Amino acid sequence: MATDHIRYDVLARDALRSVLRTVLTDVAQHGLPGEHHFFITFLSRADGVKLSPRLLAQYPEEMTVILQHQFWDLVVTEDRFEVGLSFGGIPERLVVPFSAIKSFFDPSVQFGLQFEADDGSAEVTADAPEDAPPPPAALPVAAEPAADAPAEEPVKSEGAEVVRLDRFRKK
Repeated sequence: MATDHIRYDVLARDALRSVLRTVLTDVAQHGLPGEHHFFITFLSRADGVKLSPRLLAQYPEEMTVILQHQFWDLVVTEDRFEVGLSFGGIPERLVVPFSAIKSFFDPSVQFGLQFEADDGSAEVTADAPEDAPPPPAALPVAAEPAADAPAEEPVKSEGAEVVRLDRFRKK
């Protein structure tokens, strides 16, 4: 197998992270449109993540936040986002680098991105045409709401498909 000197995997991962940056920048400027809302899961101890000691003790490995009704001061930069959220009635400010994000999911349109922490590959989830065959390694993207998040309606994942970037790589 030839060596990938271009590093298509890194380029693709960075391009998918730019989707997050673009979406969050738009939300910071204009608010959430329609029924859109986001589940964002990230590694709690990744470089650049800033959480209070209380939240870090509660979520020592990873944390999922929901951006829907009650968040404020969303700021998006080239490499991270910052947001105010309330946990158990206590306001907190979180700083999350895009490199720490494991998954992003918008259940209103069944769209998600999932990033592998170890090799940098990513998966994309979106509605698939009814006649499209499932990919060989299809896995559902599941997001768990934060423990103190308001109750959500169950999200149905019918018709969702995960497309692995590995599927397009020459082996």
